[in-house]
Amino acid sequence: MADRRNRCNQVLLLAYQSFGLVFGDLSISPLYVYKCTFYGGLRHHQTEDTIFGAFSLIFWTITLLSLVKYMVFVLSADDNGEGGIFALYALLCRHARFSLLPNQQAADEEISTYYGSGDATRNLPSSAFKSLIERNKRSKTALLILVLVGTSMVITIGVLTPAISVSSSIDGLVAKTSLKHSTVVMIACALLVGLFVLQHRGTNKVAFLFAPIMILWLLSIATVGVYNIVTWNPSVYKALSPYYIYVFFRDTGVDGWLSLGGILLCITGTEAIFAELGQFTATSIRFAFCCVVYPCLVLQYMGQAAFLSKNFSALPTSFYDSIPDPFFWPVLMMAMLAAMVASQAVIFATFSIVKQCYALGCFPRVKIVHKPRWVLGQIYIPEINWVVMILTLTVTIFFQDTRHIAFAFGLACMTLAFVTTWLMPLIINFVWNRNIVFSVLFILFFGTIELVFFASALAKIPKGGWITLLLSLFFTCITYVWHYGSRKKYLCDQHNKVPMKSILSLGPSLGIIKVPGMGLIYTELASGVPATFTHFLTNLPAFYQVVVFVCCKTVPIPYVPQKERYLIGRIGPKTYRMYRCIIRAGYKDVNKDGDDFEDELVMSIAEFIQLESEGYGGSNTDRSIDGRLAVVKASNKFGTRLSRSISEANIAGSSRSQTTVTNSKSPVLLRLRAEYEQELPRLSMRRMFQFRPMDTKFRQPQVKEELFDLVNAKDAEVAYIVGHGHVKAKRNSVFVKRLVVNVAYSFLRKNCRSPAVMLNIPHICLIKVGMNYYL
Repeated sequence: MADRRNRCNQVLLLAYQSFGLVFGDLSISPLYVYKCTFYGGLRHHQTEDTIFGAFSLIFWTITLLSLVKYMVFVLSADDNGEGGIFALYALLCRHARFSLLPNQQAADEEISTYYGSGDATRNLPSSAFKSLIERNKRSKTALLILVLVGTSMVITIGVLTPAISVSSSIDGLVAKTSLKHSTVVMIACALLVGLFVLQHRGTNKVAFLFAPIMILWLLSIATVGVYNIVTWNPSVYKALSPYYIYVFFRDTGVDGWLSLGGILLCITGTEAIFAELGQFTATSIRFAFCCVVYPCLVLQYMGQAAFLSKNFSALPTSFYDSIPDPFFWPVLMMAMLAAMVASQAVIFATFSIVKQCYALGCFPRVKIVHKPRWVLGQIYIPEINWVVMILTLTVTIFFQDTRHIAFAFGLACMTLAFVTTWLMPLIINFVWNRNIVFSVLFILFFGTIELVFFASALAKIPKGGWITLLLSLFFTCITYVWHYGSRKKYLCDQHNKVPMKSILSLGPSLGIIKVPGMGLIYTELASGVPATFTHFLTNLPAFYQVVVFVCCKTVPIPYVPQKERYLIGRIGPKTYRMYRCIIRAGYKDVNKDGDDFEDELVMSIAEFIQLESEGYGGSNTDRSIDGRLAVVKASNKFGTRLSRSISEANIAGSSRSQTTVTNSKSPVLLRLRAEYEQELPRLSMRRMFQFRPMDTKFRQPQVKEELFDLVNAKDAEVAYIVGHGHVKAKRNSVFVKRLVVNVAYSFLRKNCRSPAVMLNIPHICLIKVGMNYYL
């Protein structure tokens, strides 16, 4: 009984918190739905039946698409509790071979969260339709492009939502005051600038206000709706019957169909409910929507219809004109606050989708900021923040008329909903393992409804919808060009990797001079030796005594448990002291600053050495093709026989080297000294721990010797070797490929963050190896 009470309390708490992050965009749509619906030819149909028909369309649109489609079906298609367009794509990639991501291994499927608990579809035979898509590369590419189009729509919505929300919230100033429209636009721009400028500070200090603001807003508009129903036209409840939809189209004809571009605005923000699912639970979101959001919105739309049925002249400003005068200013202030909260939630969703896109290799490298005091999962991306701010201000100033922004906004939201509708049948068939008949029924029912709305939204392209096409095309090109170039570069790396036989034939010394220290060679390859290593040895025949090939890869799951993140293996015999470390992360994992990376790496390799010596590995072993590499999960089953102690030797050594540089008058050395002093505090913190093998008896003496070599290399020096590539298309490539690779992809590579910055590598420890890639 107590457990049931605790679960109920948890659902109620999450439902309360969800108001501030999930329902903002959907809740402010009454500001502009009616005035955008009665735009164009429909303005000449000012009858009670037309008003009732518009409300009936709004009611059934919210009911069928928001309530039935999303609350019943789409929220059930979560990826370990996460939602969004990439969650659907990741589910498909795990349950079918649809992924175009490199570095995928069989060991990835052994992650505890890969298939989820109780997944019974793992060993089921593949259907003919599924096998057809898996064998056809064009089908996989088409699926990825569909997902990238949806992603570009999310970013476009991130541009348009703040513009339409803030502008619509202060439109009431024009109706009730003598302010000019240009002045209102400038006020909106000032609010937008403030919203984006404060993004880097996070929302942890004010987030507790978001839920109360949205709850008060919903209750306020519901109260106004009830007032208008009672005061103006109590018989408006009759419009709940779909009969009025028939009357609406019978009387309005083509004008009624064109008005659907305004009707669909009542469900804008529904996709954000699914995108933010990971912060809450499906049960809590369903409870909040069905018990509060849905009835409040229905009452508000019904109240506006009752008001408009007796006040046709108020159509351009129907929302604010329907508010009783004593409550106008409080509702106006609530509308502005609600618009800011809704904009904040959409900006957060934009950062999240860009991060996921980058993790899956479909977006250029950007700086991702997450501070420990922030809410779990909250991130900030400076580049995206300023780009979105500039685009939002441009849209606000250029259009000024909120109806044109609303039409662009509606087209973006309907396109995103249409993409989700096309992905859901694949989820039903391949993930839920339901008969294909259910998939066909889903897409026939919801796809037909959305196709009608989508066609009407396309008719609004000349009236503002073109900005959606322009922005979405721009972002889709960026994501696909980056994916195409990165995949081609990976395939080139894979083709040029060094055969193991040539490495093993050189002997333990590799035919070079070995110096004390540890060299971490970063590569995208999960197997084999990258050409970067041999290219380095060709130009400088000396290297560190311990070599670790580090591969940072993304697995198509939201989060990888910490204990399953590192895969450690050995390259060649034990005397070579060459290892491989594969660091796996989910598409929603946020990297830490990396100050403990070296320590975690040494501990993981030591754990691997122990497991190997004691004969453990079992089902966690994943051997490479040549049979010489064994990659195992680093676990805490056996205590690592290493102890950590504070070391002052490195700090003292740093002081000595600093003195040597000080006495030099070379400008180059002085500049290097300045850079070294800047990195010194960080290096001191990173190197202040020394590892020592514990006084424990080992079964094999070689194990203790190998651990000592590992520890001594770590204490001596750790260097990071990263490839610095120049990418060009082959001379015999077609013109389009040369344009994509030589111009677009090269431009993105030159103007994005470097790999060293993304990996938090100290500048003083970095070694770049130049490579030329001909794709």
